[in-house]
Amino acid sequence: MVPVQAKGGSDKHGIVQSQQDIACCKQKFPELICRAVSAQFMDKDIIALFELAVMEGAVKVVDEKHYQLVPAASISPEELRLYTTFPE
Repeated sequence: MVPVQAKGGSDKHGIVQSQQDIACCKQKFPELICRAVSAQFMDKDIIALFELAVMEGAVKVVDEKHYQLVPAASISPEELRLYTTFPE
């Protein structure tokens, strides 16, 4: 289960909303693993993705990655091939 929040510009992510998303997943889908994600649009073509989890009663960032958004035509066939493989 992947609940996602997205914010842009000066909008900030809310801790309460993240807690509610995670609690809703656990209540409605207790057999699934919840992997809460927040997306923050930073610059024109840059997006930050955060994986969130509740630890010791607080929402914490488990992982953070930044990505540059590019037109599909600028991605080479070799890059596409790499995106279809999983790291060992």
